[in-house]
Amino acid sequence: MIQFGTGGWRAFIGEEFTRDNVRLVAQSVANIMTIEKAREPGFVIGYDRRFLSDKAAMWFAEVLAANGITVSFINKYVPTPIVMFQAMKMNTHYSACITASHNPADYNGIKIFIKGGRDADEIITVKIESQVNTLQQSDVKSLDFENAKSQGKIKIINPMNDFVDSIIDFIDIESIKKANLRVLIDPMFGVAKNALQTVLISGRCEVDVMNDTQNPGFGGMMPSPNATTLYRLKHRVAHEGYDIGIGTDGDADRLGIIDEKGNFIHPNEVLLLLYHYMLEHKGWKGSIVRNIATTHLLDKVAAAHDEKSFEVPVGFKHISAQMEADDSLIGGESSGGLTIRGHIKGKDGVFASSLLVEMICVTGKKISELLDEIYEKYGYAYTAEGDCTFKATQRETLYNKIYVDKLLPEFAYEIEKVSYADGLKVYFKNGGWALARFSGTEPLLRIFVEWENKEGAEKLVSQLKQFLQL
Repeated sequence: MIQFGTGGWRAFIGEEFTRDNVRLVAQSVANIMTIEKAREPGFVIGYDRRFLSDKAAMWFAEVLAANGITVSFINKYVPTPIVMFQAMKMNTHYSACITASHNPADYNGIKIFIKGGRDADEIITVKIESQVNTLQQSDVKSLDFENAKSQGKIKIINPMNDFVDSIIDFIDIESIKKANLRVLIDPMFGVAKNALQTVLISGRCEVDVMNDTQNPGFGGMMPSPNATTLYRLKHRVAHEGYDIGIGTDGDADRLGIIDEKGNFIHPNEVLLLLYHYMLEHKGWKGSIVRNIATTHLLDKVAAAHDEKSFEVPVGFKHISAQMEADDSLIGGESSGGLTIRGHIKGKDGVFASSLLVEMICVTGKKISELLDEIYEKYGYAYTAEGDCTFKATQRETLYNKIYVDKLLPEFAYEIEKVSYADGLKVYFKNGGWALARFSGTEPLLRIFVEWENKEGAEKLVSQLKQFLQL
């Protein structure tokens, strides 16, 4: 069965991610667009640098074209945010990017976007799943890619320049030009290089790039920018005198930041830096939306400026929906994805990185200095994480323990409340919290703890792992 998780459909290449299944998903989308009378103004599709991404994009486009849907086909691998940008610009009802984002190299997948270039919600993904499960390969229509091009049913486009220009117009490019910043980019063998490098060079930054070749194996590492995978970037920034190191995941919708000392800046801290900067230095107003695994210090920043902070389930579709509902200023998650009001309605590592560079240039302060100021004003909190793999036979036992029996460890701290809205989240009266939830994209149980110090956070992670026998 084809099932969509928090970040689209992702599956092992050659097992579930196959030509036949990609075509089934495409036919399902075509059927839905026909039923909803949503075939105009067409469909945007793009792809990343993963193995089979370019071919899968063509398979998808061939099916849509055969169903009478005009496809705007982006002619080169691009960041997922560019697909969302073009979909928003064209006001398409549906669009897609062939990517498995930050997943291991043996995965690929499809992200579906809805009107406005937003991540598809559960209503849409359930519709697609229902359609897929009623179809046979004989139901799939397809038109050869070159024939569809010659008939005008597939149109080749390149929205890179428009996307880059939209970012340059949004940020304070003149302040960046005056700062002469040295920036090192690590796209992790993904797709961020062209767009991000163009923005920064337009700001007269000195830009160097590493890990930017075509490498379907992602250099033997997951294309997920974190403290472990960015170890080379950390070393080079610290020892070669860069002002900032920027890592992006496989499809460039997430980022990982290294400060001038070579320290990894947690995505929670990136959100704190940007929200504080926009409120304090740019004078902007607006609430913040965070998911349940993201720091509660953002609530304190919001409250200090008479703004609201909204907590939503994991999945950027929930963040973008709540941002739209409250006209929020910023929305983000602890995994490194965020967006700002006035930009696209989904996460964008290229845009967020550009805004961080602006922050350094406008304030005239280093990242470490700005973060110290925030902790001095709002207090410190440490986030510890633990990913636990489990066998398929263990899932039911874990699920029953968490959701059915609702068992808890013997915590040494007083509990304020417990939520099962998206996993198990325990809120403690001292302001700390602990979360355990199943990943929506991988066979993992994820554990997150925020506490007033590192020792306490890591101790609670260990306690949860022992309790769940993982």
